[in-house]
Amino acid sequence: MDLRISDLRVDYGADQPGLAAIDLSIASGEQVAIIGPSGAGKTSLLRCLGTALKPSAGKLEIDGAQPWQISRNALRTLRSRIGTVHQAPPLPPRQRVVTATLAGRLGQWPAWKSLLSLLAPQDIVGARAALERVDLQDKLFERCDQLSGGQLQRVGIARVLYQAPALILADEPVSALDPALADHTLAVLCEDARQRGATLIASLHAVELALARFPRIVGVRDGRIAFDKAADAITEADLKALYASERITPGELNGSHAITPRVTATGLPCC
Repeated sequence: MDLRISDLRVDYGADQPGLAAIDLSIASGEQVAIIGPSGAGKTSLLRCLGTALKPSAGKLEIDGAQPWQISRNALRTLRSRIGTVHQAPPLPPRQRVVTATLAGRLGQWPAWKSLLSLLAPQDIVGARAALERVDLQDKLFERCDQLSGGQLQRVGIARVLYQAPALILADEPVSALDPALADHTLAVLCEDARQRGATLIASLHAVELALARFPRIVGVRDGRIAFDKAADAITEADLKALYASERITPGELNGSHAITPRVTATGLPCC
């Protein structure tokens, strides 16, 4: 999906700024990481791109369509092509993992098949294959309330892998995983998008993962874009300015210009 944002604003109130004058263009098939301190506006930006939040002002185009100026049916079709990975996936506790994974295609299936799948999973083989990619195939028939937070995040990713959307929006998708598993899981998501030519946009607190896995980095601070650069062009000065209030301690630049931040007492950016 091709995305075009012009002078986008989200107003929550004087004491809770959202987004201010955001201009951003993302071509179909690009992979972009959004980084920045807590409260910078990263989630608000993703919600606008996913048509879950209507901006207060400005223009948003997704594949040439303006979401709030098209018919309900057209908007429903557009949303079925967008997959969102939440930091805390909204999965019903009593729901089985297989059903939660298959929910990725509810927007694509006819109503009768969606309802039937709630009673009798319609594509167990497909669900198992998606879960296998995030090393959760052995949890296929377990209930979601029997899983850890990290496992639930991976179920949310498996659901999007099964959906196979044209646009993937991932909001802190691996925050509950240990560093090695986080890197592996994010690599799976990036590879899936690359193979299908899907657009992938992920907000990440783990700066080292963003630099390692994404060719383009957008830094957001105070509801504005602080920088929009290739990963190998990000400098220690860029990160210090972006995380000025977070006491970030960037590591040394290596030959590829990758930067490894350290966790401080604030806990951000995390690993």
